[in-house]
Amino acid sequence: MTDRPLILITNDDGIESFGLHAAVAACAPLGDLLIVAPSSQQTAAGRSKPSISTGEIITVTIDADGVAVPGYGVDASPAQAVEHALFELASRPVALAVSGINFGENIGESVVVSGTIGAAIEAASFGIPALAISRQTDPVHFFNHRADVDFAVAGQFLRRIAAHVLANGLPPGVDLLKIDIPDSATPATPWRWTRISRRRYFWPVAPDRKPGQPAPMGFVLRADPAELEPDSDVRAVILDGVVSITPVSIDMTASVGADALSKWEMPEGVRG
Repeated sequence: MTDRPLILITNDDGIESFGLHAAVAACAPLGDLLIVAPSSQQTAAGRSKPSISTGEIITVTIDADGVAVPGYGVDASPAQAVEHALFELASRPVALAVSGINFGENIGESVVVSGTIGAAIEAASFGIPALAISRQTDPVHFFNHRADVDFAVAGQFLRRIAAHVLANGLPPGVDLLKIDIPDSATPATPWRWTRISRRRYFWPVAPDRKPGQPAPMGFVLRADPAELEPDSDVRAVILDGVVSITPVSIDMTASVGADALSKWEMPEGVRG
């Protein structure tokens, strides 16, 4: 029986994503890999678990720096793919879950939309330390998981962080780390502890709709220096060009004290 840790590699861009393949190459020296991801593009799926998913599993071969590595594509959302990995495909307990490397940054209050983060949260909900890693790209690449994007630097940061988590665990009270790599990053780029910005980064834009025709909502990217918190992930990646590492807890309870809540309580006799 091997003493090497079992590392789950997953994502939301699909099993054929070059970002996933970069994560495979980055983590291969650190342990045995279980590669399980949606069989198709699932960007912005969040932690959804749609009933229309069939769960069909296909076996694929992934080229990780010239080494053929087996993987599994599942007709499922990112969160469901993690469930198949943990309860159907894993031969032993998973020591670390890595979701990514995602095409496009996952920053600001809209991170709950991200399938990359949804998959990491799903793993974390079973007590597995998790990393959700994304690389800033031009929005034209957000849905193109085979685009020619250089993931070398993101892979180097992933290997360093994954090795540290395997050796030392996550910080106390942290369930997963959200990692975002600027497009301009080099191996020497500094990193910064951040928090998820409360400001919108992806701002909705109404479609230029012709009468009677369907049209999806668009978006623009917004990072206003006057609005952004000094320790936010958006400021770190977009304005300062440093690597953002955000400690995340799956406990979404607001950090408000009992005294503040008692002052807010409904008066007697008030009904909803």
